[in-house]
Amino acid sequence: MKKAMKWMAVVITGVVVAGVALLNVPARADNAGEATYKAKCAMCHGADGKGETAIGKVNKIRDLGSADVQKQTDEELSGIIGNGKGKMPGYSKSLKPEQIKELVAYIRTLKK
Repeated sequence: MKKAMKWMAVVITGVVVAGVALLNVPARADNAGEATYKAKCAMCHGADGKGETAIGKVNKIRDLGSADVQKQTDEELSGIIGNGKGKMPGYSKSLKPEQIKELVAYIRTLKK
């Protein structure tokens, strides 16, 4: 009986640890998108995505958290990131599709 109780405790502990690990997966994906944003986008769009940088003001960059940007589909945002738009260069050659997807997910967190 005591062996069965110990076994159950081990199984329950394993399930809890696995559950905690799975809960952390989206956070890592968000962090990857955030890291890519900081490396590729923040210099023009700003750390907060508002476009209130010198380059952003000159090029009249839209606030990434605005309803206007947020209403665009993930595919539209991915296309802009990959192909560029206006003076913004495309990143399809320097970012993998998964990185662009993570970047779009991060942009969604800037929603007002």
